[in-house]
Amino acid sequence: MAKETDDTQSTVPDFGEQASGSGQFLTFLSGKELFAVDILVVNEIIEVVDMTHVPKAPVLIRGVINLRGGVVPVIDLGAKLTGNISDLTPRSCVVLVTVYSGPGQQTLGLLVDEVREIVDVQASNIKPPPSLGDAVDTGFIKAMAQVNEHLIVLLDTDQVLSRHEVTQAGDIAQSPSKN
Repeated sequence: MAKETDDTQSTVPDFGEQASGSGQFLTFLSGKELFAVDILVVNEIIEVVDMTHVPKAPVLIRGVINLRGGVVPVIDLGAKLTGNISDLTPRSCVVLVTVYSGPGQQTLGLLVDEVREIVDVQASNIKPPPSLGDAVDTGFIKAMAQVNEHLIVLLDTDQVLSRHEVTQAGDIAQSPSKN
């Protein structure tokens, strides 16, 4: 789903909806890899609190948290992107993001190993995602950003989870199991 933006003077080449122009991105580690998301989709960053495990939920749904009276599913980004369940450490955080799937939007928590910083990325330093062939799903990569000596994967939060996974997370948030 396309999102409106005030950045009408972007000089980024047209990669379809893959690049968002210059802007600010929240960087974080998941596994040993550096990722970032557009700061505009981030609601807040919270420390890892007690998560309630939901029986029979997919392994990538780490649990649910109570956020000001609402139930928010927490997605283990490491499990989704690398297949490895994240270890909880004192630096682990939950990045609350808004995802747009289907007709509406939903708040999800992304469990990350460590939040780094907010970086400004110029449009000239944003490149299209790599083409790795049909065997590798790269639909969740919005673009690649060169920041100093690091190449950072810019995640498309609307595409990190499949529509089915977002629906599953939403169903879990609306009616968590009491077992």
